[in-house]
Amino acid sequence: MHIDKRRMLLNPGDKQTTLAFCAHQFIEICNAALEKKGFCTVALSGGSTPQALFALLSSPPYNTQTDWGNIHLFWSDERAVPPESPESNYGAAMRSGLSTLPIPKEHIHRMIAEHDIEKNALVYEKTIHKILRGHPFDLITLGLGEDGHIASLFPNTPALAIEDRDIVAQFVPQKNTWRMTMTYSCLHNTHHLIIYVLGDSKASILHQVLFEPSNYPATRLGSHTCPATWIADDAAAKNRPLDH
Repeated sequence: MHIDKRRMLLNPGDKQTTLAFCAHQFIEICNAALEKKGFCTVALSGGSTPQALFALLSSPPYNTQTDWGNIHLFWSDERAVPPESPESNYGAAMRSGLSTLPIPKEHIHRMIAEHDIEKNALVYEKTIHKILRGHPFDLITLGLGEDGHIASLFPNTPALAIEDRDIVAQFVPQKNTWRMTMTYSCLHNTHHLIIYVLGDSKASILHQVLFEPSNYPATRLGSHTCPATWIADDAAAKNRPLDH
């Protein structure tokens, strides 16, 4: 179901059906990239929905359906905490099951945000350019915050206006902490930009972002050259207009 040329909303069904759809799609995208150029680059997101997807991908049959050894993992954002912290997006992804996949350690590119965050944002940006070799990301996955933020692009924060950087560090007053995040220019440099939205608690904000005039950071996702695909389960999509 199309919303406009910049965005598409897919509603595969209930939570488990939607997660299975997302896992199958993830594998398809990876395999297509591997066949085309021999490696695949994916940027992951934090949050409970991506963690559920990571757990599924780490289990049969998905854990054997792609060549994990040639996949590079990045993150769209990170909190200013060490990897062992329960708040770490990297740590959560690894604990969700990704650590069990046969991905070489040197292919797992975590954001080092627990110290020297502004310096390390520059280092991460250089790492992305080195690994991507001039290609766009093959897949960037995101979640949707209940305040309309995506990655660590929060309402009324400086990174929303940055156009000449791919990775920045910024202080987020709403959270009283620093975050490292991809900018819009980086988020739109991908073949597939996908936002996962599951659960009743996200129904209201999803409707506002997609179907109402709003200025949430998530509203700006998607361009004519890089459309955003929103995938929502029945609970999250329950408020969508009947003609979508």
